[in-house]
Amino acid sequence: MLLIESLAERNAAATEQLVLNFDARTKSRLRTQLAKGEEVGLFLPRGTLLRGGDKLQAKDGRIVEVVSAPEELMEARCADPLALARAAYHLGNRHVAVQVGADERGSWLRIQADHVLHTMLVGLHAEVRTLSAPFEPEAGAYAPGHHHSERGATEAKIHMMS
Repeated sequence: MLLIESLAERNAAATEQLVLNFDARTKSRLRTQLAKGEEVGLFLPRGTLLRGGDKLQAKDGRIVEVVSAPEELMEARCADPLALARAAYHLGNRHVAVQVGADERGSWLRIQADHVLHTMLVGLHAEVRTLSAPFEPEAGAYAPGHHHSERGATEAKIHMMS
């Protein structure tokens, strides 16, 4: 089994890929497989949150790139910025990890699929659709996390409520 215990510089050249969904990227201890099928044991510092594009240093010297796996998400859009802010507030009030973004159609919020939250968002007059995409939610504002030198020492991580 390939053992990974540390992060590598983000610009390091990777020879392997590790495809993980968001929940797996929040675990510091994990038994999984590389994209090619080789078994991997992750033993990272507690509180480490992996993002797509992060690089890991394997014990044998290989550099492994983290790839955010597509997963079932819901995307909420609203008719105006106030309605979108209201939807974001209610999701945040429930400690839901939220990805915020925009495209040619306007701004959106993405969350992991959940029928209760779907009902809430529709009740808040959001247009909600399901999709499969990598999930990269916002980092929590108050929880310090791991960082790479080019990102700066103040980078925050997602504050997971359990």
